[in-house]
Amino acid sequence: MSVPPENLHPRSRLVHDALRAAGILGEIVVLPDAASTAALAAAALGIEVGAIANSLVFWSDDEPLLVMTSGAHRVDTAALAERLGRGRISRASVEQVREATGQAIGGVAPTGHPAPIVTVVDEDLAAFDQIWAAGGTPHTVFPLTYDELVRLTGGTVAKVD
Repeated sequence: MSVPPENLHPRSRLVHDALRAAGILGEIVVLPDAASTAALAAAALGIEVGAIANSLVFWSDDEPLLVMTSGAHRVDTAALAERLGRGRISRASVEQVREATGQAIGGVAPTGHPAPIVTVVDEDLAAFDQIWAAGGTPHTVFPLTYDELVRLTGGTVAKVD
């Protein structure tokens, strides 16, 4: 259910404001149950799991790396590190995710972070006319297009699996 911005959780309000600043009009939807995985989000929305833009935070070269991957994929960190010319890519800790994004695992949005994060966008998300991403909490999501996601994040488009 769409909620007026002033009634959103503070983290989701930051995401809403960042979306509007980027000219993205998708409304944040509050789900009745937590959708902390791509499969749960897809089921709640009645869409293919591949249309979920799953936000995964990794650590590489002493900095966070946000990978926006299709919910249908697992990230091949070794192959991605090679493609990007980076050192080892490893899963960020709960504390690193919170510090980098200001958001909890299961609700990490592609925007609304304390500072910009180097981002990679899964090229396979381009197959969907509309994709959905987390809205800053495990109970919130929002729709956008692939092109909007790339523009919003300033992300590098790459194969991630």
